[in-house]
Amino acid sequence: MEWFYLVIAGGLEVFWSTCLKFSEGFTVLKFTILTVIGMIFSFVFLSQATKVLPLGTAYAVWTGIGALGAVIAGIVLFHESVSPVRLFFVALLLIGIIGLKATSAA
Repeated sequence: MEWFYLVIAGGLEVFWSTCLKFSEGFTVLKFTILTVIGMIFSFVFLSQATKVLPLGTAYAVWTGIGALGAVIAGIVLFHESVSPVRLFFVALLLIGIIGLKATSAA
């Protein structure tokens, strides 16, 4: 169950970081509110995951999911660049997340 909480927490990190971009520096109220709500719930789910998972693993996977998702959101929603080198490093992030999951005792 703790890995499920961690994936939810990571997904919520992608949600709030995307809303942060849409908030335009906290000037768009709707997205500012969604950013704060997403942050709160992301931390709630992360805290549940860290009850069982090692802190270093949970935090690294959480930020990795968030970073990977933010890159994908940037490409899809904000038309950020997609270069082979960038995709290579995104793949390294994914490999790191999978590696941490595979080597975790929990």
